[in-house]
Amino acid sequence: MANPIVECIPNFSEARRPEVLAEIVSVIKAVQGVNVLDRHSDMDHNRTVITFVGVPEAVEAAAYAAIAKAAQLINLNEHDGAHPRIGATDVVPFVPISDVTMQECVEMARRLGKRVGEELKIPVYLYEEAATTPERANLENIRRGQYEILKEEISLRPERKPDFGPSVLGTAGATVIGARQPLIAFNVYLTTNDTSIAQKIAKAVRHSSGGMRYVKGMGVLVEGRAQVSMNMTNYRQTPLARVVELIRREAQRYGVGIHHTELVGLIPQEALNDASTWYMQLDGFSTDQILEQQMMKLLRRSSATGAPPEKTFLDELASSNPTPGGGSAAAHTGAAAAALVAMVARVTLGKKKYEDVKEQMYELVEKAEALRANLSDGVQRDADAFVALMECYKLPKDTPEQVELRTQKIQAATLVAAQVPLNAAQLCLEVQELALEAARTGNINAISDAASGETLARAGLICAAYNVRINLLGLEDESVKQQMLDSIRSIETKSRSIDDQLHSLLTARGGMTLD
Repeated sequence: MANPIVECIPNFSEARRPEVLAEIVSVIKAVQGVNVLDRHSDMDHNRTVITFVGVPEAVEAAAYAAIAKAAQLINLNEHDGAHPRIGATDVVPFVPISDVTMQECVEMARRLGKRVGEELKIPVYLYEEAATTPERANLENIRRGQYEILKEEISLRPERKPDFGPSVLGTAGATVIGARQPLIAFNVYLTTNDTSIAQKIAKAVRHSSGGMRYVKGMGVLVEGRAQVSMNMTNYRQTPLARVVELIRREAQRYGVGIHHTELVGLIPQEALNDASTWYMQLDGFSTDQILEQQMMKLLRRSSATGAPPEKTFLDELASSNPTPGGGSAAAHTGAAAAALVAMVARVTLGKKKYEDVKEQMYELVEKAEALRANLSDGVQRDADAFVALMECYKLPKDTPEQVELRTQKIQAATLVAAQVPLNAAQLCLEVQELALEAARTGNINAISDAASGETLARAGLICAAYNVRINLLGLEDESVKQQMLDSIRSIETKSRSIDDQLHSLLTARGGMTLD
């Protein structure tokens, strides 16, 4: 199975100092699992766009590292350029490429935004698909007045309060982070230096002033030539060739033409295919007629069939090895329960009917994913604790000193072997609580999934409790033993209460007959 791939295209307010850009690129490349595909700098804009891809975790880490480095090296009080900006790292979009959903990119944006706000003390605004309000979906609204005006208004006007971080701008400014579909940044240079013509054409082309849908544009002067600078946010609905031809027609009105065009960053192959098909007037064209397309299909099939299947956790659990065992299975079950809770929250997000619980669902996703990661790690923690205990039993016992040392180590390892499943039980209880919340406020169509998550979490908790008790049998310290027994009994009592609440909820909200 192929790794999921996310694209990130951060825009930095710097183009004139190559040494600064080299340091930013360096911290991105230093993250394992990330590949830098492109870097485009514009001296007049004083702006650089870097494109990199990789697995989601690595891309998120690289984006944070780049924002942190840019904050150290770029001072917005000293910055000038033709392009609007509010931050050293001005905008950071995540784009789903392969085996990644838009919702997952939204969650990446929220996690990164929260971390940047809390750790770097940089104000963060969420935009596009990650926007917390309809007004902030549009980047232009967030950047209104640029850095200089935002610096004055951020602490005074409630509508300019950031989603994360302080309501004050430092020299790094603010950063806009979000998730979106693939965007084409495309510039058209005219055969004139009259910026007013470019501005008139941009007005005719962009959607906000009555032009073409999914086109944003402005007229600027770049390298002594008037330029129509555009972002195309949906090239499938508004094809590139159609936009270029409209600009060509509008330019003719003013007695000028297109000198050349410029692509900023990368472009999807599909967009070029569409433009080629349009201009060449190809009839019945299919991407299967592209040589490289057929070669890639062949390579994918070869790589998919050549790799041997990996052993799964269930394969390991069913083997003759003593590990993983019941404690690991308890943690694994709890992790599966947390995954179900996250799923219920995600199928609730994006539904207009549940807009009022949107933030609650995002919080649910974050908590559930954190528990899933912790419990997944608990699978190995339990196996390691068992192996460590078995190693203690192998210690020599030929002398009284060796016997005493062996006993001490066995007792210490036994305590750990009991503490690990006790922790797993507590985590499973927390998953139960989240599952109950998901059943109470989440998408009604997924209430049975929430109930399944609660039941799995309870099952994992019960299994963990068995492992606590079996290990306590070998513990000699009666006070510690009693304390741990009290803890697991308290957890079990709370678990039963949650289970009872769920049953009542399934009858009341879900309309289920459970007797």
